[in-house]
Amino acid sequence: MATFKTPIITLPYDSFTARASATEQQSYTEHLEHGGVLFLPNLGFSLSPDEKRFLSPDWSDGKAKNIYLRGNDRTIRGAKGNADDLMAMSALIERYATGTQQLISHLLPSYANHAKPANTSLRCIEASGRKTSWRKDDSRLHADAFPSKPTQGERILRVFTNVNPYGKPRVWKIGEPFSEMAKKFIHKVPRYSRTQAKLLHLLSITKSYRGEYDHTMLHLHDLIKADADYQHNAPQMTFEFSANSTWIVYSDQVLHAVLSGQYMMEQTLHLPPDQLDYPDASPQKVIEKILNRNISL
Repeated sequence: MATFKTPIITLPYDSFTARASATEQQSYTEHLEHGGVLFLPNLGFSLSPDEKRFLSPDWSDGKAKNIYLRGNDRTIRGAKGNADDLMAMSALIERYATGTQQLISHLLPSYANHAKPANTSLRCIEASGRKTSWRKDDSRLHADAFPSKPTQGERILRVFTNVNPYGKPRVWKIGEPFSEMAKKFIHKVPRYSRTQAKLLHLLSITKSYRGEYDHTMLHLHDLIKADADYQHNAPQMTFEFSANSTWIVYSDQVLHAVLSGQYMMEQTLHLPPDQLDYPDASPQKVIEKILNRNISL
């Protein structure tokens, strides 16, 4: 199994309102947009004694792997309980959303007015041993892409916090740079069809029109998950995100796999492609450079 230099840099901050200098802020943005991970080992998220009862898979309704609030519709989903329980869980998740917004505004201020909050989640299911299809198997290296929810070029920026009360880490594998993976698999991506994309949207299989970029990203996601040789032999490293730590990553760019871990908070943010500081490092531009042509969003 090939390995490579870690894309992870460690930051010292221990507060969601931590201050960084302008030079540091720019360096963090550059690192993220070039496929790096920001790791904050001293930044946990505290739960009150009453909230700690929600660190149990028993609160899941069994229909979804996460308990979450969706975008602008902040109705709690994936959870069961009485009205007071659901209200308390919702307040916990909203408090995490507020914390991550503060973190982004302090460490990555160029994103603050443009990053659009998507799902905010509480994840209580153990990652290892989950039975699922190979496409949904997150223990396989992949870059995020979603069959029913085309991003239309918007980047997927995620903030994770390990809230495991037993001190157990969240264990990831991190793969090679996106560009190296894309060079190996881009020629296997099926030809894009606008007619098919229109039909998928017309039949409500996709929530919006799937352009060539999303088509390509989705097939790259599936191709590398399905390739056992790549999963075993591609350059990769294992990293443990300790309990009470936070990390930030573009999950549509950094190849990652979740090996184990339980109890985590997560915030997804969507960033318009025209608001990137380093657009030439984005997956879209990397793919276009390899293909030597533009692809539609």
